Amino acid sequence: MAGNKDYKNRLVEENRALIEGHIREILRLIGEDPDREGLAETPARVARMYEELFRGYGVDPREVLGVTFDEQHEELVIVKDIVYYSLCEHHMAPFFGKVHIGYVPSGKIAGLSKFARLVEAVTRRLQVQERITSEIADILDEVLNPHGVMVVVTGEHLCMSARGVHKPGSTTVTSAVRGIFRRNAALRAEFLSLIKE
Repeated sequence: MAGNKDYKNRLVEENRALIEGHIREILRLIGEDPDREGLAETPARVARMYEELFRGYGVDPREVLGVTFDEQHEELVIVKDIVYYSLCEHHMAPFFGKVHIGYVPSGKIAGLSKFARLVEAVTRRLQVQERITSEIADILDEVLNPHGVMVVVTGEHLCMSARGVHKPGSTTVTSAVRGIFRRNAALRAEFLSLIKE
């Protein structure tokens, strides 16, 4: 086991050095002096930031839910306002917002903190908001096998607000609906009203 950890550490260090070199070259290509005082440590800082922003690649989101518990609660459970940060795969520009999850268990529940971990595992990689929404819903549906799942994701995208059309403050809303939520309009309405409170 120690040998495997040493290999992973060496791989991380090698990748970090390569990323630093590429960032240094990008700085040069945009007309900056990568050796000037304010930029000298920037390649190393960016490499460390990338390790954090992209840590989702080292995680299987299905395993994040971990141990589930047998519980006969079959009413709506909502975990809302889970803040996320991601980078869009089209421009590598940040986008961020909130994830709201509702599900109706069918005998199996997960610890509440696991929902935030699931959001982290899915969002901490190059993404699009639509995929984030569907992946979270599909993973919950697969692992917990509930009566239904509904996920709503809101996001502000810097690729839209800080570049391109320059529309700061605009918000994108996506939803994914599985199981009983598809058939039960009252349940959907209850979920949507409760996440607004």
